[in-house]
Amino acid sequence: MSILKNRKTRVLIIFMSTLFVLAFVIAHFYYKYENESVDPRIVEANLLYDKYNEMAQEADYNSVFSLLDSIQSIYSKIPHYKNSYEVGVLYNNRAAAYITMAINPELSDALAADSLLELAMYNADKSIKIYKQWLAKWKNKTEEQIKNELVRYFPQEDKAFKGRNVSRFINRRSRDIVESQYETERRLSVSHTNRGIIFRHQSDYEAAVQEYLKALELWPDNLAAENNLNIIFDKPLKRRSILRRLFPKPRRVSE
Repeated sequence: MSILKNRKTRVLIIFMSTLFVLAFVIAHFYYKYENESVDPRIVEANLLYDKYNEMAQEADYNSVFSLLDSIQSIYSKIPHYKNSYEVGVLYNNRAAAYITMAINPELSDALAADSLLELAMYNADKSIKIYKQWLAKWKNKTEEQIKNELVRYFPQEDKAFKGRNVSRFINRRSRDIVESQYETERRLSVSHTNRGIIFRHQSDYEAAVQEYLKALELWPDNLAAENNLNIIFDKPLKRRSILRRLFPKPRRVSE
């Protein structure tokens, strides 16, 4: 009986090991395919952006701004990306950095808080403008319509696509756009939250409240906007539940 039990155990271990190896192989080729399907014209921008969080955590803001400028320089040379949601993200990241510097004077010895907040507002406004323009163009398009639109932005004669299957890049980009039809409303909500924070630190509480309400209208689960409202009205701050942190609401891929 124990021999049979041991044999079953060995078979189970072998089976599970095989599944693990198979899953690893599938994942390897899936992510290899996904990485290879990224538009080669923006690969460098993606690699640079990988450094952003590390620099921000280290409060190395001189490097942060230089990094964001370098990334935007890459996007600006490609018509499709010049005013894409990615550029909106860059502007909003600048806004967040300026806000952080303004409310933490030890992080900046060059500019006063008022000047930093003005720079933050300029960048938040730019992000909002770009997000709205992007949504106006792409939000209501189907994936097929998106692909048809992208063809002119991914010309086969572009040397970046030499010897490559352009349809792979178009398909990948169309998936990114479909997902961003929803996600960009969240990004827009974050930009309005940043505007609210700026107004609050400028003591314009009425304007701040309006920005937070707009942020929540766009994204009801924007906890940052809700808690900033709670600060103004002297209410307890809310924390996201453990279940919500572990199991966030799934992203919609279309409207």
